Amino acid sequence: MTDPRLLAIDAATETVHLALLCGGALRVRAQPAGAQASATLLPAVQGLLAEAGCTLAQLDAIGFGRGPGAFTGLRTACAVAQGLALGSGRPLLALDTLAAVAESAHQRCGVDQVWAATDARMGEVYAACWQRLGPGHWQLQHSAALYTPASLAAAVARHPAAVAGNALALPALQEALGASGAPGLLLIADAAPDGAALAALAHAAWQRGETLDPALALPLYVRDKVAQTTAERLATQPTAQPSTTAP
Repeated sequence: MTDPRLLAIDAATETVHLALLCGGALRVRAQPAGAQASATLLPAVQGLLAEAGCTLAQLDAIGFGRGPGAFTGLRTACAVAQGLALGSGRPLLALDTLAAVAESAHQRCGVDQVWAATDARMGEVYAACWQRLGPGHWQLQHSAALYTPASLAAAVARHPAAVAGNALALPALQEALGASGAPGLLLIADAAPDGAALAALAHAAWQRGETLDPALALPLYVRDKVAQTTAERLATQPTAQPSTTAP
């Protein structure tokens, strides 16, 4: 069987990651996410294809990181992948961002069971526990959910495994894991849904025949809202104490 030609995009974190498998060679790119990501993503894809001497029509499929992650990033990756797929008549591959973090942890440290955890902002963390079944193939042990640092540390203590992802940069999570009582935890803070991890997931998904009609592509949000209301923010602030000064 010839090597598939696959493009993959993930914009769920603070970095947009691209991967292109073409002619048995892997090419990757990484660039900042944020407000400009939607404007810079298409030129980056075009540059990657040009570098490989490959066209969209020559691809076998296009993968996108479905999340969970930053709402704007998820929508950007999904919309760009849909547009490219519809324009070229290619199918999509929906790739789990946290599985890509787990794959990245495996590539760095060889671990086969991983709590993949990314910063969800607002003092929370997206996390899921994965078991590796083979190259680029991961099975959920605990589904993606929104955790506080304390609740994730408690889950890790109940089901010990390596912890990987940018959520480890959060001091509150570091403190909670340190106090959890789980012995000898391996922490892999630099694991990310990077190009090499995306390529491995896309290749495995392609081999399993997990292609998707572009019209059916949807992000995996997990959180149902992106920001607190004014009332919710005020409710978390310390209540002012009445003055005890005599009139």
